[in-house]
Amino acid sequence: MYLDPNAIIAIRKLTEYLLIPLLKDDKSEYLAQGGYTLASWQQLEQDLRQHILSLEAQPIVKTHYGQKYQIIGSLICPNGKILTIKTIWIVTNQTTQFVTLFPA
Repeated sequence: MYLDPNAIIAIRKLTEYLLIPLLKDDKSEYLAQGGYTLASWQQLEQDLRQHILSLEAQPIVKTHYGQKYQIIGSLICPNGKILTIKTIWIVTNQTTQFVTLFPA
């Protein structure tokens, strides 16, 4: 199944979670290897849409919030590096929304 290419990717998810250093579950260091920074959050959003949402999604679990899917793929990063990631998305009757990503 392919997810909605216009899925919601909350700016706050990128700027207040993925691209800032965190004490627990930090992903900013991994993303920085590809050249992603807080100042370039728009590039990460664009790359998620171009390189990840174009891939087939696999269902993983149904919750009371909706069906969760994973997409595993590669980001071609601003610095030319390729980062392999696993992304999680949730689909409800009305929306498809980005949840998080992990190094794969």
